[in-house]
Amino acid sequence: MLSGLIFTGFPTTLRRGCREPIVTIEPILHFRLRQVALMIVTSQSSNVLGSTSGRWRVWSLSDGYIEMPADLLRDPQDNPVPQAAQAGALRLSVNCFALAGPGVDGVLIDSGGGGWAPTVGRLEQAMAEARIDPASITVLALTHAHQDHVHGLLTPDGRALFPNLKAIVIPEAAVESFFAYAHLAQFRPLLKPVQNGDQVGERLRAVALPGHAAGHTGYAFDADEDRFLFFGDIVHVPALQFGNPAFSWSYDDDQLTARATRLKVFSDAAEAGTWIAGAHLGWPGIGRVVRKGEAYGYEPARAMPPRSK
Repeated sequence: MLSGLIFTGFPTTLRRGCREPIVTIEPILHFRLRQVALMIVTSQSSNVLGSTSGRWRVWSLSDGYIEMPADLLRDPQDNPVPQAAQAGALRLSVNCFALAGPGVDGVLIDSGGGGWAPTVGRLEQAMAEARIDPASITVLALTHAHQDHVHGLLTPDGRALFPNLKAIVIPEAAVESFFAYAHLAQFRPLLKPVQNGDQVGERLRAVALPGHAAGHTGYAFDADEDRFLFFGDIVHVPALQFGNPAFSWSYDDDQLTARATRLKVFSDAAEAGTWIAGAHLGWPGIGRVVRKGEAYGYEPARAMPPRSK
């Protein structure tokens, strides 16, 4: 799957010194007209969402959640957001995604937190519920190298979760951060660095989404009838950030760039009808962006109720 990676050189331009950075991200999709989303949700629980899109299957898998202080959500002046403070501690979903079908079989996007925190590390149970054998995962594509995305390579009790893993796709700029985790040293030989525009699989390519962390990257997936964008930390508090895209996360390396990236993702996804799948989108972690005046709304994927007889 990973042989012959092609870097096509799509640009990401950051102009520092401007009030807002100008971020030029290669269009998420390769068509101009809005597509009708045909993804069908086949099953949904509190841990797993299963769906089909043509010949492909897409799963959202809950690894648990993390609770973070409300003052991490910041306004454009870098002040705490009052609406978040009123809600108390923020509970962030931690989601991973699996793909199966021609050209992407056995692919997992992000691995969750493993033993990093007591409220994460539930990926193995979610995979069991989805009837996905961890031994079937041969490619792990990482969005970046923060703990809640990479530590799930090991289970909370220290076992390697994916015994047949052949490649760990990782943004080139995130490799150094991965190397900082001594307990993950056994996985270093599997690292396959990628850059913006590289093909990860027949229908899966890396898309630079700068601002949050070194090399922060999404993965655009073309399933014919549907397009998906899988990402890590574009959104942390969906209840507030879709309506207020300028709200940023204190842990973003560059809040101005992260904000510009978020606006670009929202705009492109709303225009094209792309399904977005985010590590910290509220469960089930997959949905669509809709325009609401000058801001946006979010419509999570839902299983259709059974037809009455």
